[in-house]
Formats: sequence, C-alpha cells, structure tokens
Amino acid sequence: MSVQPPGVFPEGPLPEKNPHAIRRALVMPQDRDGFDASLDAVLAEVRASSDLGLLREFIHTWWLIACDSVKDPQGRRDLYERAVRVQ
Repeated sequence: MSVQPPGVFPEGPLPEKNPHAIRRALVMPQDRDGFDASLDAVLAEVRASSDLGLLREFIHTWWLIACDSVKDPQGRRDLYERAVRVQ
C-alpha cells in the first residue's frame, strides 16, 4: 500500500470547499439534486436572516458528502441502491 499525501486518495484529491467544486465532486444524481435544492433553500434563508453561518454550515456539510463521493464512489452508489431496496 502506498502512502498518499494528506487530502489525496486513490480516486483523486478532495474537492475544494466551494459550491462549484463540491457539486462537481458529487457522483450520484440524487446527491446533486439534493445539493441544488438545499443550496436554493439556504441562500433564501441567508437573504432573509443575513446569517452567513448558515451558508458556512451548508458548505461544510456538503463538502463532507463530496469527500465521501471522492473517497468511495461505489459506496455512494451502494447507499442509494440499499435505500431503494428498503423502501
């Protein structure tokens, strides 16, 4: 097993912590749809409240999901397949 530099996985580097890079890293259409809908909602909340902390929290949460997509894309696919089977 080779040692990877921090923040780099066999699948590639982690996405930057910005909305464009995060969305680009999402492998599942369900994740991209959820990201888009959530971004619209959080931007509306930020406009109404002027609380940029909401946007920082949104970006951090979705960055974690994007990192998971980069580190384990098949795991993300399996997650949604299991969810469909459970429903």
